[in-house]
Amino acid sequence: MARSKSTSGRSTESQVGLGPHAQREAKTPGFAGRASGATGSRSRLARVGAGGAAPWEPGRLNVRKAYKMYVGGAFVRSESGRYLQVAETMAPGENGTMENVPRGSRKDARDAVVAAHAALSGWSRRAANNRGQILYRLAEMLDARSEELERSLVRSGLSAADARAEVGASVDRTLSYAGWSDKYHSLFASLNPVAGPHFDFTIPEPVGLVVIAAPARPALLGLVGSILPVIVGGNVCIVVASEEDPRTAVTFAEALATSDLPGGVVNILTGHHKEILPPLAKHMDVQALDLHGTSGALLKELTDSAADSVKRVRSRDLKRDAWFDHEACTTPLWIERFVEMKTIWHPSGA
Repeated sequence: MARSKSTSGRSTESQVGLGPHAQREAKTPGFAGRASGATGSRSRLARVGAGGAAPWEPGRLNVRKAYKMYVGGAFVRSESGRYLQVAETMAPGENGTMENVPRGSRKDARDAVVAAHAALSGWSRRAANNRGQILYRLAEMLDARSEELERSLVRSGLSAADARAEVGASVDRTLSYAGWSDKYHSLFASLNPVAGPHFDFTIPEPVGLVVIAAPARPALLGLVGSILPVIVGGNVCIVVASEEDPRTAVTFAEALATSDLPGGVVNILTGHHKEILPPLAKHMDVQALDLHGTSGALLKELTDSAADSVKRVRSRDLKRDAWFDHEACTTPLWIERFVEMKTIWHPSGA
């Protein structure tokens, strides 16, 4: 260190190069002794290392992941500040503690509706082939994150082989719907025969905002397979993730965030289905419900609420193996449920 003169005329150690804590200690009696003692300890450690024993070095801190919901293209905590606790790992032979996942509230659901409607106009007006390009980019991001997604599924209790198969099927499912983006129109549209000097044709259009209750299992393939047929048709969606494995949904959202998909097209909430779905079913700005694995009193409540505002409702309960039937789960009938047909009459002249 540089030396400087103190006000008393004695030579003192300059505080240049010391951190704030060390500078405060330097002003207190006895600091010089403590500092020299620390220096001596470091010298002794260096000598020990030079003598053959490895010197001590501090270890890295374990950076635990902070799980958040995905709304409007941003990762957010629940406005309520509440959390669900899930086991850190259920993989055989591994031990862990509990991890916190946000527990979404009614306010979070309303915020997601606002974010989704803000994205609806831009997404529905995009050219069909451009939506396909964006979904292809999503497939690239899923493939790049395949190891992370596999690890998340293994932590939820799947075997490594099952996790690998599910991630691979999810990438393939994304590629299939990317291909359907500019082809389903030719299957649904029609030129209708009419009497009189008119052209009459029917074309598909998106219904708007669709609320999806994701299946409990398979946590990733079920999530991907329920979202893609909705958004490929120009709709936006709010997804309530699997209660059994909400962490994989958050990891999937990170792939969404790094793809070209505009924020607000897909919004993912975590929490209890019975708490988040009812206010969404009653919301007047929601046009359809896609319910997977919902049953009993909750299903009746949701369908009754949807009837009050004339929402479309599709309810199904596919078994886990059925989600892996690629041909059955990639037919345009999955898209057709969430488009509506607009018929146009145009004068053709005499």
